[in-house]
Amino acid sequence: MSGIVWLIYIVIIVLGIAGFWMMFQKAGEAGWKSIIPIWNTLIILKMVGREWWWIILLIIPIVGFVVWIIVMNDLSKSFGHGVGFTLGLIFLSIIFLFILAFGSSMYRGPAGATGTSIASPPPPPPPMPA
Repeated sequence: MSGIVWLIYIVIIVLGIAGFWMMFQKAGEAGWKSIIPIWNTLIILKMVGREWWWIILLIIPIVGFVVWIIVMNDLSKSFGHGVGFTLGLIFLSIIFLFILAFGSSMYRGPAGATGTSIASPPPPPPPMPA
């Protein structure tokens, strides 16, 4: 029985790595950065538009949970989704990570950066002269 549990555990880990790898690539980052423990969190903070020092907030017990929810909301917005998708990232992380990684979601830029908004699409480029 213990062997089956380990096999399931390894499969879940490999699937999680694949999901993170593809999500990083969609955001224009190298996929290998997703497998380095603290570095991947710094890259996610960069992807959502938060400063590097937010990683310190993530290790404070109660504050870390709230900050993690904010980061998940920013990640959802960065890929063009709303609050419902944020709840999915919080409660069913691996499934919604796969939706981000392998679905039709497109990275739209850091949603948590000051002065940015994903509410409206960017203006179209000016027409080319004839």
